[in-house]
Formats: sequence, structure tokens, C-alpha cells
Amino acid sequence: MFNDIGALELVTLVVLAVLVFGPDKLPKVIQDVTRTIRKIREFSDSAKQDIRQELGPEFKDFEFEDLNPKTFLRKQLDNDELGLKEIRNGFDLKKEMAEVTDAVHGRDAEPSSSGSSSSGSGGGRIDMSKKPDMSKKPETPAKSDKPGDDRPPFDMDAT
Repeated sequence: MFNDIGALELVTLVVLAVLVFGPDKLPKVIQDVTRTIRKIREFSDSAKQDIRQELGPEFKDFEFEDLNPKTFLRKQLDNDELGLKEIRNGFDLKKEMAEVTDAVHGRDAEPSSSGSSSSGSGGGRIDMSKKPDMSKKPETPAKSDKPGDDRPPFDMDAT
């Protein structure tokens, strides 16, 4: 229940408890708290038993922890009846991301040893690198009369 409490946090809680309740009343408060926690656990266990008895023998393996969505999904996905482990193991996300990165940067993911597949068409790959189109004449922006005004020209088509 309190697995993530460190030693420093525990000491801080003890010091705060001594300051708030005092050293005389602290043992009585600890007894009251433990008694209350014990009663809550007993009530919870009896309620679980009553629910199991009301559900009948077909739900004898029913666990209340399965009602938590994370636990339910983890239990269902770990079940090997669906064959999801083979599908999950078939994906190599790092390899896929490396191939996408290489394609974006225009590098060959796996260099070919024969070189016969590249017949000038790029081996079936699409060149996604930005290259200037030399068929169009580049427009020169109008120079401003004001010194230090390096704003780009206003483009009506872009707005």
C-alpha cells in the first residue's frame, strides 16, 4: 500500500504526528487508526465474500482486481489464445522508425551490394529532400528603403 514512501518521508510523518498529537496521545491515536483500518478490511472482505456467494459457482474464480481496467486489459492481452504475442513480437518499432528517418533524409536504409536495382529511378524510392526548382526563375524581393528592415515580401497567395 505504501511501497513508494521513502525513509525521509516516513521520518517526516512521524515527526509531524508527534508535533500534532503530542507524545502522550500518540500511542492511543495509533491504536485507534489501526483498529479502524482492521474494521474496514474486515468489512471489505465480508462484502467480497457475500458478492461471491451471490454470483454463484460459475464465478468462483472471480477476482475484484479484474474490475480495474488496466488489470483487465493486461490479463486479456497476456492471454495467448488470441495470438497477440506473435503479432506484438513481429513489430520492430526501432527498425521501422529508422527506415522512415532514412527515407526522409534521403539515405539508403540497406545499401544494396549488387547495385543492379538502381536504374536511375532511385530504386523505387521517392526523393523527399528539398531541392530548388531550377525551371522557374526565382523572384527577387523588393529592397526596402529603410535600413535594417529584413522582412520577407508580402505574399497574397499565402494568406
